[in-house]
Amino acid sequence: MAQSLKAKRSVVQSIVRTLDGWTSVAAAEVGHLEIWQRSTIGLAVVANSVDRVGEVCSALERYIWRQPDVVVLSIDRDWWEQP
Repeated sequence: MAQSLKAKRSVVQSIVRTLDGWTSVAAAEVGHLEIWQRSTIGLAVVANSVDRVGEVCSALERYIWRQPDVVVLSIDRDWWEQP
């Protein structure tokens, strides 16, 4: 776990850069920017089917859970479908 804002930013930026490089994924730190003990990372996934979005989201979650410097407090999924 990070012991300073600088250390937290290093960990978060590494995760965001990695996830943002995945195909059909956009990632950004979207909350708790100035608090060194916590961060919120937002992810957007675009795919041609709901099943594919689910697969990518599951892979993203597995990646996050495997990070040694991260304690996951919660993961939420919100679905927006084009009518």
